[in-house]
Amino acid sequence: MSAEFGGRNGRQGRLSQWLRGRRPKQAPADESGREALLFAAAGAGLPLAPAAHPAAGYGCSCDRVGCPTPARHPVSFAWQTQSTTDRAQIERWARHQPQANFITATGMVHDVLDVPLDAGREALTRLLDAGVEVGPVAESTDGRMLFFTLTRGTPEDEDEWWPCELDCHPETMDEHPGLRWHCRGSYVLVPPARLPGDDGGSVHWVRGLEHPLPDPLSLLEVLTDSCARHAVEQPDHAATAWPLRH
Repeated sequence: MSAEFGGRNGRQGRLSQWLRGRRPKQAPADESGREALLFAAAGAGLPLAPAAHPAAGYGCSCDRVGCPTPARHPVSFAWQTQSTTDRAQIERWARHQPQANFITATGMVHDVLDVPLDAGREALTRLLDAGVEVGPVAESTDGRMLFFTLTRGTPEDEDEWWPCELDCHPETMDEHPGLRWHCRGSYVLVPPARLPGDDGGSVHWVRGLEHPLPDPLSLLEVLTDSCARHAVEQPDHAATAWPLRH
């Protein structure tokens, strides 16, 4: 009888383990925080799409040999049409791709003015001291600062429109150490994002999405001035602070 009881206990134990395995798992705290930041970005109107993530060392999760922008590019070539602010779709992506970074497509709702970190910090201080309305700002531990602004990519007068290729493109950004204006046809990583390397690099907010998007022209003069000074102080960088063409 005790053997039967023990066997029944064993079966019940295995059944309990199976049932526990079938229960939906709670997202870990860092995953919940990641999703909250992604939902906040979508709620602010930033269209999102999944991106690659770091692999071992300085590698990329994509299968491209010698990926030029590891963990910094979209997963799909259709990222421009795939980008969305739909919360349910973003939640599905985040749950099914728990390691993925996300990009936000620029030139639809917002642009991004992307500058060297030291120049960006100087410019941010100057802008805030002058009482200029500065919107969301992110820092990348690989040495860049991202100023999120309203877009100039879809003006009423299409003669004023310019594509991102006039100053930079995501695949060739190393050619442009000064100010990079991401507008129509470009993208940036949206926080929280992880960068390759052993030091736990990241892209993170220093001014959150509660700040409204400003007109980029209200920031441009101070940013270009800071970039010009940065170029003089860093002679190993290209002399021009705002490259307009390849």
